[in-house]
Amino acid sequence: MAKKYNICLDVGGTKVLGAVFDEKDKIVCKIKRRSTEQGNASENVESVIIEVTRSLLKKANIKKSQINAISAGVPGIINPETGVVVFCPNLPWRNYNLTAAIEKEFGAKCYLGNDVNVGVLGEFEYGAAKGFKNVVGFFPGTGLGGGIIINGKLYLGGGFQAGELGHMVVEENGPECGCGNHGCLESFSSKKGMAKYVLAQEEKGRHSSLTQYIDENGVFKSKYLRMAVEENDEVALEAIDQACHYLAMATGSMISALAPDCIVYGGGVMEALGDLFLEKILQKVDAYAMPAIRPSVELKRASLGDYSNIYGSLALIKRAKKHQKKK
Repeated sequence: MAKKYNICLDVGGTKVLGAVFDEKDKIVCKIKRRSTEQGNASENVESVIIEVTRSLLKKANIKKSQINAISAGVPGIINPETGVVVFCPNLPWRNYNLTAAIEKEFGAKCYLGNDVNVGVLGEFEYGAAKGFKNVVGFFPGTGLGGGIIINGKLYLGGGFQAGELGHMVVEENGPECGCGNHGCLESFSSKKGMAKYVLAQEEKGRHSSLTQYIDENGVFKSKYLRMAVEENDEVALEAIDQACHYLAMATGSMISALAPDCIVYGGGVMEALGDLFLEKILQKVDAYAMPAIRPSVELKRASLGDYSNIYGSLALIKRAKKHQKKK
């Protein structure tokens, strides 16, 4: 019998990362394409996903008939039961049945999940949160996403919309957030939030080396944040301190509200700054969590790096197949 393989994808606003897993859950090959910004048609983004999947098959030298399943973490609100992308803020999808298009092209079952939910699931099954039962994930990057796992299951909430931890209000009358509210966690603790702080200080006559790297969308690459830290850039360090202050506040609230076994931090910012970000959170979190609960909760960095989402997509397949066997 021919070997079967799982195709796992991480779909972002500007890239698609893909990997092929063999039957022993080992990565056979991987590909990254920075090309998902292709206009306003849903089909354009879909074509990149299909092209990446085809390239993975070619690179791994496997046939369509050898695909066990395809899975992807994509930004936005996803209905995992129907495979419909209900809404995606940075990609041109509104009530779009992405799974149907992929299944038609490759003749294999496709599973979708929200990107950060899937990333937290990856850390839960294969990474830093493995072995815990109840997990909360904060993933600061361009924005700030979150995920919640309760009793080993992703908590999706009403309308599959749970986990928007970046939109907890942590500062009344704070800066406007992309969601329309003011003072959201994302407004402080994401790259966009830190960029806003840097630009505001620039207007006051305080220069930061990070300013030159902030693009027209009000964001910078994570590596430049690391460079600013290494240069002991005062304004950039203040932006980081502010980001960690509000993340500590949000972390304490989640500890008191859910008493999870573990809180894991992933995303581009955590990768770029190593332990620095987590250390600053740890310095302040006790002031915002119920003292009786705090000692029982472990705070950890994600361990899978860019592949949290990829491994989470693999976990989606494994869970779906297991559920099917029980029927």
